Amino acid sequence: MYTFSTKGKTISIFPSLEATVPIIYLNTFSDEGQKVYESAQAAGCPPFTLVAISDLDWNHDMVPWDSPPAFKNAQPCTGGADDYLWLLAEEIIPAAEKEITGVPRWRGIAGYSLAGLFALYSIYQTDLFSRVGSMSGSLWFPGMKEYIFSHEPKSRPEHMYFSLGDKESKTRNPVLKSVRQNTEEIHAFYQGKGIDTVFQLNPGNHYNHAVARTAAGLCWLLSK
Repeated sequence: MYTFSTKGKTISIFPSLEATVPIIYLNTFSDEGQKVYESAQAAGCPPFTLVAISDLDWNHDMVPWDSPPAFKNAQPCTGGADDYLWLLAEEIIPAAEKEITGVPRWRGIAGYSLAGLFALYSIYQTDLFSRVGSMSGSLWFPGMKEYIFSHEPKSRPEHMYFSLGDKESKTRNPVLKSVRQNTEEIHAFYQGKGIDTVFQLNPGNHYNHAVARTAAGLCWLLSK
């Protein structure tokens, strides 16, 4: 593993021993990159390099626009995704890819929760990523579904993975309870465009098995 920092973010690279393998960028809530990489390897994923970014300002860096707190005691979301995506594209990716062997076969972006929302948003702002994983993605986020339905990605993704816990929408919270319907509609929207897309329903709520769910999404993207 190789680690470096830029603008307060910590970037951890878990390189494959093989050259010219795919590379996946994973934005993390609590520096779970190593656990995800080990879980993916244990699950028999094809070789890949993982770049995990941590020390994110979660409710700022991962969200495209401002939104009030979604639940009690939560922080408001202050849309900083465009600024963070610039940092990712212009500084983090070039620096990370100087450290690997060969040129990546393809580049993917993935994340859990708000990072899954960000992964999806990113393809509308940059053509750097050809595969997307949104695991338990916060697709309840106000305005996101409408944004997707009315905008075109910068380049058409080859493969897209969505997952959700089967209890995540079973809440009285009027904002959060839309997450399953929104995710299923967004999945169907991309399928309708002819993009290879899957939606996986997992047992449990939002906080169950996040590492394993993330690894499962990466393995699916890598198996294509």
